[in-house]
Amino acid sequence: MGYRSADVALAVKRLQYRHHRALSRALAPLGLSLVQWDTLRHLHAQPDASLHDLAVLTFQTDQSFGTLAVRMAGRGLIERVPGPGRAVRHRLTGEGARLREAGQEVVDGVVATSFEPLSADQLDQLGALLDTVLGSEPQDLG
Repeated sequence: MGYRSADVALAVKRLQYRHHRALSRALAPLGLSLVQWDTLRHLHAQPDASLHDLAVLTFQTDQSFGTLAVRMAGRGLIERVPGPGRAVRHRLTGEGARLREAGQEVVDGVVATSFEPLSADQLDQLGALLDTVLGSEPQDLG
C-alpha cells in the first residue's frame, strides 16, 4: 500500500487519542482520570519517585503534576514524603494500590479490545516495529 511516514504518525496519534477517550470513560467509575491512574501505575513500578520524574513519566509539567499530586494526596491515593534536600518523594497508599490494581484490569480490557483485530503474530510485529522506532533518537517534530 505504500504508507507515508506522516500517515503512520497520524494513525499512531489517532489510536492514542481513541485509547485516551476510552480509558478516561472506563476509569471514571473508579473515580480516576487517566493521568491519575497513570501516576498510580508509575508509583507502583517506581516507589519514592520524585515530582519531576512523575511529571516526565505522565507527560505533565512539574507545576501541573504538583497540583495533581496535592489533589491525589488529599484523596488519600498517594503520600508525599520528604526526600533528600528539598526533594519530595511519592508513595502509593493502600487505597492508591487498590485503585491502581482495579484500574489495571479496566485498562487491560480496553486495550485488548482495541487490538483484537490483530493476530498474536501481528501484535508482536507491531510491538517490535514500535520498539524499533522508539529506540531511535527522538526527533523534534515542531
